[in-house]
Amino acid sequence: QVDAFYASIILFAGRVWDAITDPMVGFFISKTSWTRFGRLMPWIVFSTPFAMISYFLIWFVPDISTGQVMWYLVFYCAFQTLVTCFHVPYSALTMFISREQSERDSATAYRMTVEVLGTVLGTAIQGQIVGKVDTPCIGSPFFFSLTNSSVAMEELNMTHDTESLTDTRNAYMIAAGVIMGLYLLCAVILVLGVKERRESSELQSDEPVSFFQGLKLVMNHGPYIKLIAGFLFASLAFMLLEGNFALFCTYTLGFRNEFQNILLAIMLSATLTIPFWQWFLTRFGKKTAVYVGISSAIPFLIAVVVLDSNLIVTYVVAVAAGISVAAAFLLPWSMLPDVVDDFKLQHPSSHGHEAIFFSFYVFFTKFTAGVSLGISTLSLDFAGYQTRGCSQPGQVNFTLKMLVSAVPVGLILLSLLLFKLYPIDEEKRRKNKKALQDLREESNSSSESDNTELASIV
Repeated sequence: QVDAFYASIILFAGRVWDAITDPMVGFFISKTSWTRFGRLMPWIVFSTPFAMISYFLIWFVPDISTGQVMWYLVFYCAFQTLVTCFHVPYSALTMFISREQSERDSATAYRMTVEVLGTVLGTAIQGQIVGKVDTPCIGSPFFFSLTNSSVAMEELNMTHDTESLTDTRNAYMIAAGVIMGLYLLCAVILVLGVKERRESSELQSDEPVSFFQGLKLVMNHGPYIKLIAGFLFASLAFMLLEGNFALFCTYTLGFRNEFQNILLAIMLSATLTIPFWQWFLTRFGKKTAVYVGISSAIPFLIAVVVLDSNLIVTYVVAVAAGISVAAAFLLPWSMLPDVVDDFKLQHPSSHGHEAIFFSFYVFFTKFTAGVSLGISTLSLDFAGYQTRGCSQPGQVNFTLKMLVSAVPVGLILLSLLLFKLYPIDEEKRRKNKKALQDLREESNSSSESDNTELASIV
């Protein structure tokens, strides 16, 4: 019941606030002292209950006549901040559980498999609970003659049955409660099941430099910038595809009753093929896996637009897109620890910057989601998209074809060009691994000799 304009303001403000909080959280984590529970785990423990509460209140409809916009703006921004307090240390844990590259790669593969599976589960829970409430499409020509979609929504709300609206509110709150319970369960498993190891990430070296000096060093590290740039465009391509594929199936292809199953096929395909890409990168290298994995979606994205509407072809495209989505999810995250290792070799006296690396990586993930949302919303609005319409104008169908085919293909090609410039190949990885081992052994032997000398003096 909130006007579409104010809903857009809430989403935009939340993304801007999120862009501020990601590096802030990375800064505070880098300054956090080690405890007997670790440096990252306390952030996860203390943010979880407040994140659960703020998430539930996002879906709660307050019984107030004014101030609803401020209510949702406050709790949406609060939830974004608290999720950042969970996600940044959670992602950075990869660097704190092992020194071995192969073990970090394996942990990343498990993490991304379960993240995609969680996306499938969350989509299914939300879709099944909320989808049971009957919300028929609008087929009256009156609505399609309106140029202001908010006016159309106001007319719809005037005729909306009060009992149906109450059922919709209850459905959203039930879904929020179920997902909130899953959030708590996963946080408990993480805290009880993962041990943070300080010696896995840090070399015995001088005191760490300040956050802003570290930030300058990180952002001047060439491999990191090139990896982020390639990751940004690849993520944007697949987020545009995923974000608009439901509308594309519903209106352009005419599969209104199948789009949930098609989206499920994408996510299940992604979940099941992450172990394959983990094997592929260990066998052929990460850069080769990036080229093959991300580019494999291109012919299928072209085919779904060029060929006539066909349900079987659509499912084939969905499965192929899921395979590429798995590569786009897994590989950049798997490559990030290699960049951190390369940074440590170039700056052996500067440590404790893992949170900075991962916080900006998380930021760019959220940034691409916001950009994707903005591009899609503005493009469809400009084309004349009608909310909940049974059909759409021809310009909308053309725009949807561009958003799920032409634009993602162009972004994928650009990301592959940037990944080509990424300098850390398999040979470089092996050299870095050997150099880090030598540096740690040298640091440990130096520390032992200092202790021996001190003991002899005593």
